[in-house]
Order: sequence, then C-alpha cells, then structure tokens
Amino acid sequence: MTYLYDGSFEGFLTLIHRSYMHREAPHRIIKSEGDVHLFDTTVTVITNRTYALKVLQSLKERFEKRYFNRIFHTFLCDTRDFEKALYDYTILGFRDQKNLADITHPSIRYIEALEQEYFRYLHKMYGFVRFEELEDGTLYARLEGKFNILPLLGKHFAKRLDGCNFVLHDLQRSWAYMHNGTSGMLHEVKSYDIPRLSSHEEKFQKLWKTFFHTLSIPERKNLKLQRSWVPLLYRRYMTEFG
Repeated sequence: MTYLYDGSFEGFLTLIHRSYMHREAPHRIIKSEGDVHLFDTTVTVITNRTYALKVLQSLKERFEKRYFNRIFHTFLCDTRDFEKALYDYTILGFRDQKNLADITHPSIRYIEALEQEYFRYLHKMYGFVRFEELEDGTLYARLEGKFNILPLLGKHFAKRLDGCNFVLHDLQRSWAYMHNGTSGMLHEVKSYDIPRLSSHEEKFQKLWKTFFHTLSIPERKNLKLQRSWVPLLYRRYMTEFG
C-alpha cells in the first residue's frame, strides 16, 4: 500500500489519521504522482484540516516536547525522503514513548540523524546570513538552502535584532519571515520586486568587499581550504563573495 499526499504538514497528519482509522500501515509514502510504481496500490490522501488538528492535539498531549519538536524539525527537512521513517517514528511513539529511545530501530536512528543534520545547517546559517539595509531601513536577507530553516532562523534573529524590522526571504521556497520590530510571521511570497538598497548599504558593501579582497594574500590562496570552511552552498548571497 502506497500513500500519496500533498507534501504539507497538515497532509501528513491527515495521512496518519487515515492509517489509524483504516487499520492499515503504508509501505511507501510519496508526495508526487511521478513516484508511483507500476504495480502499486496507491491511496491518495486528501488533506483534511479537522483530522489534522485532531492528530496534532494528540501529539501535543502524548509526546514529550523533545519528541514532538523532532517530528516538526524532521518535516522541515523538505528535500529528503523522510515520510516513511517519520510515520514509523510517530506510530512507535503513540504506542509507547519508551520506543523512541531505541536507537537501534532504523527509522528512529534516521530521524535523529536527520534532526542533527538540520541543526548543524541551521547553526551555520546563523553566521552566514547577510542582511542588507533597504531604502526604508528594513534589513533584508536572501537565502536558499537544502532545508527549510525560516521558522527557527526567524526566531533566532528576532532575539538578536530586537526592535528592528527585518525580512528573511527564502527564494527557493517562496516564503519569507517578516518581523515588524515586535513580532514576526511567515508569509508566502508568490512574486516580488528586487528591493532597492539604501545608499549607506551600497557604500558599506563596497568597503567590505574591498577590505575582504585587500586582506587576502594571493601567494597563500588555498581555495580547497577556503571551501572547507565556507562551502559554495552558503556563498551565493554572502556580500564578500559577490
């Protein structure tokens, strides 16, 4: 049995509800019709907000905070095929939370490793995100990456930039975390115009690039070492590499 869902968190929770109500465990969980195998028995799960909220409430009531957060963090690893492992993890937790301490179980081991990878990437982005000042004084940062880090990255900078207006824009996923100085929210960004930088920002970017290139010693250039410290993955929107 293969479950096909829309890739949303609500869709995944609806999937868990359907599995419970029909007393059937999927062998595969996919989010694209292109992944359907020729001889698969495929069930299309239609996202139902009511069912999803029921499952969400059950997760909050029956799972410790660390386990509940791990489910959420795993779902943010949206470039990985995690659904079947996360389904197994959730079902094991509903049966008995003690099961989730068994790191010999392949699904539990995979989910824990994926969460660790997520946080390693998130912590690197704390230092690699580059804000630019726009004409109205708003701080704006673009990013693209292997995982969806906007929810946690936004909370981090809300503490660091207390009282400032800023925007974290994930161009790859067409979402942005917008903070108005007191609170922040995630917004879908279907289209946007390239923002205009302030005159101060243009001046300081030029100074920073000059400093960065002047400081380097051509005779000691080691691109391999440089890429090990700052991989190409993180450089696209870093001012000094622009």
